[in-house]
Amino acid sequence: MERYDHRNIELKWQELWQREQTFVAPASVKGERARLAETSTSLASRRAKRAYVLDMFPYPSAQGLHVGHPLAYIATDIYSRYLRMKGVSVLHPMGWDAFGLPAENYAIKSGIHPRQTTMKSIDNFRRQLQALGFSYDWSREVSTADPAYYKWTQWLFLKLYEKGLAYRKEAPVNWCPSCQTVLANEQVTEGACERCSSAVEQRNMKQWFFKTTAYAERLLAELEVLDWPKPIVDMQKNWIGKSEGASVKFHLTHVPVRQSSGHPEPSRGVPGQKDGKHVVEVFTTRLDTIFGATFVVVSPELAKKWIGVGWQVTPEVKKYVEKSLHGRELERLERAAKEKTGVDTGVKAINPATNEEIPVWVADYVLGSYGTGAIMAVPAHDEKDFAFAKQFELKLATVVLPSFVGSGTKAWMSENNITDENNILAVIKESVESLKCTYAHRGSLLNSNEFDGMTSDEAVPAIAKKVGAELKTQYRLRDWLISRQRYWGAPIPIIYCEKCGEMPVLEKDLPVELPDDVDFRPTGESPLTRSKSFHDVTCPKCGKPAHRESDTMDTFVDSSWYWLRYCDPHNEKVAFDAKKVKQWCPVNLYVGGAEHAVLHLMYARFITKALQDMGYVDFAEPFLKLRNQGLILGEDGQKMSKSKGNVVNPDEIVTKFGADTLRMYEMFMGPLEEAKPWNTASIAGIRRFLDRVWNLCLEPASVPAPSESPEPGFLIAKTTKKVTDDIEAFGFNTAIAAMMEYVNYLASTKLAPDIRIKALGVLLRLLYPFAPHLTSELWQRLERDGYVWQQPWPEYDSAALKRASTTIAVQVNGKLRATIEVASEADEAAVIAAARTMPLVAKHLVSEPTKVVYVSGKLVNFVV
Repeated sequence: MERYDHRNIELKWQELWQREQTFVAPASVKGERARLAETSTSLASRRAKRAYVLDMFPYPSAQGLHVGHPLAYIATDIYSRYLRMKGVSVLHPMGWDAFGLPAENYAIKSGIHPRQTTMKSIDNFRRQLQALGFSYDWSREVSTADPAYYKWTQWLFLKLYEKGLAYRKEAPVNWCPSCQTVLANEQVTEGACERCSSAVEQRNMKQWFFKTTAYAERLLAELEVLDWPKPIVDMQKNWIGKSEGASVKFHLTHVPVRQSSGHPEPSRGVPGQKDGKHVVEVFTTRLDTIFGATFVVVSPELAKKWIGVGWQVTPEVKKYVEKSLHGRELERLERAAKEKTGVDTGVKAINPATNEEIPVWVADYVLGSYGTGAIMAVPAHDEKDFAFAKQFELKLATVVLPSFVGSGTKAWMSENNITDENNILAVIKESVESLKCTYAHRGSLLNSNEFDGMTSDEAVPAIAKKVGAELKTQYRLRDWLISRQRYWGAPIPIIYCEKCGEMPVLEKDLPVELPDDVDFRPTGESPLTRSKSFHDVTCPKCGKPAHRESDTMDTFVDSSWYWLRYCDPHNEKVAFDAKKVKQWCPVNLYVGGAEHAVLHLMYARFITKALQDMGYVDFAEPFLKLRNQGLILGEDGQKMSKSKGNVVNPDEIVTKFGADTLRMYEMFMGPLEEAKPWNTASIAGIRRFLDRVWNLCLEPASVPAPSESPEPGFLIAKTTKKVTDDIEAFGFNTAIAAMMEYVNYLASTKLAPDIRIKALGVLLRLLYPFAPHLTSELWQRLERDGYVWQQPWPEYDSAALKRASTTIAVQVNGKLRATIEVASEADEAAVIAAARTMPLVAKHLVSEPTKVVYVSGKLVNFVV
C-alpha cells in the first residue's frame, strides 16, 4: 500500500485552496442570512448567522516564526473549519502589525530602510503560515505600514481630534542622554536604557494624547457583557481603577521658598498654623479614617514640581526624588512591595480633622499618575502605610474597630495569628497600636470626636461636611499618550502655522506619507524633523509657510481598529463600509496572548466606543469572546528566544513530519491556555497516529464478525459528541484523545462494510479541522462526493448514547480489584451493592469501609 507522502499531499491541497479561493469569505451572507443581517438590530441574531474569527495579527520580525507562534493560529483554524462545516459563513483574515521600533532600530544599525526589511519579513511569515495550511481569507490581507492602511489611521486621528478626544499637552517622557532619544516605558529597565544601560532621565515635552478617560465608566461597566477570561477582566478593572472617595485639602506650614534674589524666604506661617498659600490635595477612599492620618506622603513627581517652583529641600530629598524618577511605575511598585523607601521633606501639614501638625514625606510607593500624587497616611488602617510607618517609626492612631464580632473579624484574627477571644475589640486595638498588624476594614469609629460610634458609612458624609472634603469618583486610568519621536510609524496629521496655530490636515490630503529622505540616527527628536520634503508645507487655512507635526503615532493606534478594515480592506473612499462592518462585526472570537490584557485590548475598546458615538459602528465592544493561548517553551523549559538557542523552526518540522503533524502535536500538548515545553521526540507519536489513519482508510475492508455488536453506533455517537463539545470549549487536546480512542477501536474491530464506511466517513469529517491535508486526500481517494470541507459536520444520535450496560471499575484503597457490568440506568446504591459481591473485592474488604467513592458510570472505590 502507498505510504502517506505528506510533502506532495500538503502542497497539492494548499495550491488547490489558493487556486479556488476556497476560504474567501462571502462578500455578503447570502439569502435569508443576508436579509437578517441587514435588517436586524439585534447583535445576538446577527451573530447567529455568521462568525468573525480573528487572531491577534503578528509583528513580522526578521527571525520568522518559531513553533510557539502558530499555537493560537492552529486553534482558530480548527474552529473556523468546524464552523464552516456547521453551515456558518466565516470571516477569518490575517494581516501584519508592521510598524514599530524594532524595524527602525534595525535600520539604524544596518542602514537598510525599514520598509525593505519589513516587506521581506512579511513575505517570509506569509510563506510559513501558508505552509501550515491555515484557512485564512488572504484576499483581505492588510499591513499597517501600507499608506493605503495608515491613511485611515490618520483619518481616525482626525475624527477623534474633531470630537476633542485627541489633544496635545506637555508631559514627562523617558530620556536617554546617550542615545539622545525618548524611550517608551517598555524600553526602560530598572531606570536604565535597555540598549545602552545609561541612566534614564525624566523630561517634559509636548505630546499628543487620546482622551481615554472620557470613557472610563463605560470601559469598566461594559466589561460585564464579555465572554473573556476572568484574569483579563480583572486586569482591565484594576487598570481602570474606579474608586469612590473624597478629595481633601491639607494646608501646609514651614514651606521655605526661594526669593527672586535666590535666597530662601523666611518660613511662611508658624508651627501648627496654615501658611495660607500652600496646599496638598489628597484623594482617599477612607475618609472615615482621617482622624488617624498621622503623616502625608507625596509622590516623587509632585516633590519635583515643588522643587521646580523654588521650594528649598535638603540634598537628601533632591537625590531621592531624582533616583525615584528613573524607574518605571511598575518597577517602583514591585520594589515597594518588598521594602518601603522615603525621605522626610521637613514640610508640615495640618490634618483638617484634628488640626494637628503632621510631617510630609516623599516616597516612591505613591505614584504621580494616580489621584493627586499625594496621600494621607493612616498606618493603623492601611497595609502600605502601616509598613511605611513601622519602618520609619512614625506615629499611628486607631480610629476604626469592628462594629461587632462576626465571621469577618474572626477571619482577620486568624490571618494575624490572634487567638485571644476575650475582649476581642481591646485585643485588636492593642495589636494595631503595638505595630503587630493593621485593621484595614470598615467598622465603627473611635477617637474621632463627635463621630465616635458612627459606622464608617455613616461617618463619611458627616466628616466631609466638617473638613470641606468633596465626595467624588476617581479612576486610575490615564489618557493614552500616542506620540512617538520615531520614524517608522503613522505620521500624526497636524500642521503648525505661526498665524493659524494648530491645524488638522485636510482629509482630502491624506495619507501623510512617510518620506524616504530620512537620517535614522537618533538626536532626541523625530527623524522626520530632518526631512525637508516632509517637514516644510503650507498652511491649509491661510496658505503661508508652515511645518508638519514630526511625531508618529504609537503602533497601538494601528492595531486598535485593524479588525474593522478586514471587513472592507480595499476601499479607497472610506475606512470601512458601514454595511460590511454591520454584516461581520463585532468579532465573535478573538485569540491571542495574555500579554495584551490591558493596552491593546483597552485601546481597541476605547476606539470602538468612540466610533459608536460618532455613528460609524452600531456596537460598543469589538471582541465578544476572548481566549488566550499559553506559551510553548523550549525543550529546556525556558521561553523560546534566539539568545538562548532554544528556538525550533516550524519549517524543519513541516519538512520532516508534515504540517498536519505539527498542527496535531501542538494541540495535543495540553490545554491551549497553559504553558508547555516543546519535545521534538514526542512528535513522532502524532505522526504514527496519522499514518495509522491513512492505513486504516486505505486498507482492504475487514470481514464482518458473525454477530454484530451494538458498540459501533455507541462509539460513533460518543466520539462525535466529545469532539464537537471539545472544539466548542477549545479543549483540543481531549478531542484528539477521543479520536485516537476511536481509531484504535476501528483498527481492532471487524465491522460490517456499511458500518465501516459510515464510521470512516465520520472519522474523516471529525479529523478534518485538525489535519485538513490528510483528510482531504483520503476523502478523495475513498471516492466520496465533493470535498471533505463541503460536507456537513457529523450529527450524533442521542439514543445511541444510551447503552444497555456499562463497565464499572471497582477499587479497594485506590487499587483496581475487579470490573463489573451493570445496567446503564442502575443507581448508586445498586452499583455499590453489586460491587461488594465480587469475590476479589470481598476478599480485600477486611473491615467495613470508612468511605465509599462513587463516580457515576465509571468506578467505585472502597476505602478501608
